Amino acid sequence: MAGEVSLVDLVKRFGDLAAVAGINVDMPSGEFFSMLGPSGCGKTTTLRMIAGFEQPTEGRILLDGTDMAYTPPHKRNVNTVFQNYALFPHLNVHDNVAFGLRRQKVGKQELRQRVAEALELVQLSGFEKRKPGQMSGGQQQRVALARALVLKPAVLLLDEPLGALDAKLRKALQIELKALQQQVGITFVYVTHDQEEALTMSDRIAVMADGRVEQIGPPQEVYEAPETVFVADFLGVSNMMDADAVGGANICRLMVGDFELDALKGKTDARGPSKVTIRPERVHLEDQDATGPNRIPGMVERLVYLGNSVQVITRLAIGTTIQVLVQNAGEEIRWKQGTPVQAYLPPEALRVLTDTGAALAKLDEEAVEPV
Repeated sequence: MAGEVSLVDLVKRFGDLAAVAGINVDMPSGEFFSMLGPSGCGKTTTLRMIAGFEQPTEGRILLDGTDMAYTPPHKRNVNTVFQNYALFPHLNVHDNVAFGLRRQKVGKQELRQRVAEALELVQLSGFEKRKPGQMSGGQQQRVALARALVLKPAVLLLDEPLGALDAKLRKALQIELKALQQQVGITFVYVTHDQEEALTMSDRIAVMADGRVEQIGPPQEVYEAPETVFVADFLGVSNMMDADAVGGANICRLMVGDFELDALKGKTDARGPSKVTIRPERVHLEDQDATGPNRIPGMVERLVYLGNSVQVITRLAIGTTIQVLVQNAGEEIRWKQGTPVQAYLPPEALRVLTDTGAALAKLDEEAVEPV
């Protein structure tokens, strides 16, 4: 099956700036693969190199085993959907979708059939005569998808295609886009800075920072088992605390301030200064007189109502503020501002990290440079 993408030691420099700093990524055929990261991390530059709009400074771009690094875009079996859709405003939906087929000199009967199939695929049958200006943002996005899919590319590249849509429509199209990818069965390479998009749709995610790949894996793995401080901090919300690892093997004993904690995840063989992280939904708040291991006293500072949950901002006795997520069960939450509590941090939810990751390491270096 066509559509396998491999990036080998890929580098892109703009002058002295390395926008992409030597990444190695394999994307199997038929996978929904997302590149996730903050602005300036190199994800869009990487996508543009796969598309052929940028040439790499070093490295190879293998499409089904053939190096296409310096092959013109129109000679690659890939197509791109952009954030701004790039539809022709003077053409109707049918002619927008048919544009690429006409350039390929496809016969009229085949052209009509393929356009009809593409529009049916994106649920726009009957919209053929409308102009883009007569359609909603979500409908325009579907037209852009149909125009890309009608050419039957082996790989579809998507550069933040839902970024211009409102939140409700974006959520709906996330589900549609994943279902569409499974239906057509081709490789999707998706660029986004939106964590929810990446977690919702992807088979695997590459978290990028500072032109490098910090971690690659399935959404649940990357979220539940971040390998670096950057990944833990960027993907979702993470409570991060400074710790001193003092012993253990399969279980890591940590001193967090004056409090002793056991952690079962991450670098459990760590020794010395470390970071320990826990997701807000894994922290349990208990009454202040609760006893037992892996507890740190604290006080509720404020509550933030989020609809399906309540965010309880809690300041611990070690001076660190953490977030605790309490699901909305339809009952009044028992914690109030100023309530003294015990924060129970289960050992199986605590992850020890010693590698800060490329992005945070660079930020630390810049912080100590003289101004």
